[in-house]
Amino acid sequence: MLTQLKKLKSSASEGLTRRMGKKSGRYVVALDIGTENVKALVGKITDDEVEIVGVGRARQGLADMQAGAISDIASVTANCNEALAIAEKQAGVSARAVVIGIAGELVKGTTINVKVQRKNSKKPLEIPEVERIIELVQKRAFEKAKNQITEELGGKDVDIQLVNSALVRMEIDGYTVTNPVGFQGKEVTVQLYTAFAPMIHIGALEQVANQLDMDLLAVAAEPFAVARSVLGDSEDSILSAILMDIGGGTTDIAVLNEGGVQGTKMFGIGGRAFTRSIERDLEVDFPAAERLKIGLSDGGAPTTQISKIEKALDKTTKVWRSGVELALSEFTGLDHLPHHLLLCGGGASLELLTKELQESDWYRSLPFSRKPSIRFITPEAVVGINDTTEKISDHTYITAMGLLRVGLDTIVQTDGAEESETINSKINRMLRI
Repeated sequence: MLTQLKKLKSSASEGLTRRMGKKSGRYVVALDIGTENVKALVGKITDDEVEIVGVGRARQGLADMQAGAISDIASVTANCNEALAIAEKQAGVSARAVVIGIAGELVKGTTINVKVQRKNSKKPLEIPEVERIIELVQKRAFEKAKNQITEELGGKDVDIQLVNSALVRMEIDGYTVTNPVGFQGKEVTVQLYTAFAPMIHIGALEQVANQLDMDLLAVAAEPFAVARSVLGDSEDSILSAILMDIGGGTTDIAVLNEGGVQGTKMFGIGGRAFTRSIERDLEVDFPAAERLKIGLSDGGAPTTQISKIEKALDKTTKVWRSGVELALSEFTGLDHLPHHLLLCGGGASLELLTKELQESDWYRSLPFSRKPSIRFITPEAVVGINDTTEKISDHTYITAMGLLRVGLDTIVQTDGAEESETINSKINRMLRI
């Protein structure tokens, strides 16, 4: 599997060099293809940071996406082209390297622990052996994800592909090490985060990139991208938090524990489900229902209809809350869930959702040590990404900024000088797509 990853990385690197030219003038595009909107960011890479120089947005049609996955490639491509045109006009450049986010209930991200017994415990560990161990861990993670997806689809066999992978922790004979090279020991334990997605979804994104005449630098599970946005490149991060990206079609959750991605979960309820509730209960069309939903938060809803809107949304809110509880209950590897809950995404603007999280007792059935604190992820909190356009003012662009962060990570790991990088950097370079 590592051999395949290296080939993919080499191919992406060649395309990047061909399209982007010299290091001082390199650009990368982030495409957040959401159920409701496509968001495009053009970023200029300067050393170890990205400056956002172009921002674009385009509305998706009702039939273009379903639960975070593309259902009409041609229409989505047209919407991406519209958003890109706006961003590139502002940036004054036409960048070709692109990072695209992937979401949906069949995108599986989890942290797996694998213990490997060494044949010669007295022989110091070297990089080739570390590579073989990580390849074994990835293989087992692949089998676990494939079995899970097959089970959810009622036994249907589906081809899947690794989209993201990151080292969380490594131990030798129960002792945590940051650099395993040179250590002796009998048992090596590797904790690795991996995210897999069905090939049909990845293939659709590849088609979009091809039709846009762009080089696909990376595909990233969107909750992983959000995690990268707040973690940055610090290997000493001790951040523990629950990240929740509420989009139009899905709610994506990532749990961070002491700077490592413990896992990611997604379920198919987002802002569109709430609009559908209003559409159905108030017997109005979708655009009118969307206006009423937004009006409930910004005060624009007619006073005579507020109680009806709230009643329509209440049922879906309870279902959504159950989805959050179920997703978090699956993080059984932690003694306690982090009590910081950080929100982003357009759906997070729906006031009733933040109110539900702040005021209800939903957390009592879960292993929290205290009541979770709720706040939004701000653009200023995204590590290594600076907005020079002053167009990004809130939490709705965090996922797209996280995709830029993944792009920066990929480029830095591709270009990094191997003689000076840390062991974690070397391992993450092995894992990078």
